[in-house]
Amino acid sequence: MKTCSVVGCGPASRLISGMCSMHYQRSRKYGTTDPRKTPTTEERFWAKVNKTETCWIWVGALYSNGYGHFGLNASRGAIAHRFAWEQMNGKIPGGKILDHTCHQRACVNPSHLRIATQKQNIENMGVLRRDNTSGVRGVHRHSNGRHWVARVEHFGVTHSAGLFLDLDEAAAAVIALRNKLFTHNDLDRRLA
Repeated sequence: MKTCSVVGCGPASRLISGMCSMHYQRSRKYGTTDPRKTPTTEERFWAKVNKTETCWIWVGALYSNGYGHFGLNASRGAIAHRFAWEQMNGKIPGGKILDHTCHQRACVNPSHLRIATQKQNIENMGVLRRDNTSGVRGVHRHSNGRHWVARVEHFGVTHSAGLFLDLDEAAAAVIALRNKLFTHNDLDRRLA
């Protein structure tokens, strides 16, 4: 039998990087084999954040939709940006969600997050629908093939910004209409 390289540990049937399974797992999870130096939940969380000049990118596990996942313990997990927000700002009010103002799902920078309703979050969407063919949010080709249709949906009602021969004119009209109807469409307000 081989001996674990950690002082005070005995023989082990199998070694991984010179350590028994227990010490190897502890080293991978906590960065140390000393059980007295187990990091706090907050220390484990922030160790998985890469702070750039703008966004703080979550480098831990990601859900398939691009949002970060953080395991609080063996049976419970959290969405990473929600955990970061609550560490810095407290609980998120009931019925509210967090809106990424930077449009980066893996970002956990609390200054890039704001409390919003689901509708406000959708208003600030930075991506096009999958079926969009114009490359402009809210603009699609008219059935006659010559015109562009500019529309905005607001509280379940479709508002028309008009028919246009030029895609750029349709884009400007739909942005102006969203700026009139919406409150959280940051990208449109920067473009206007």
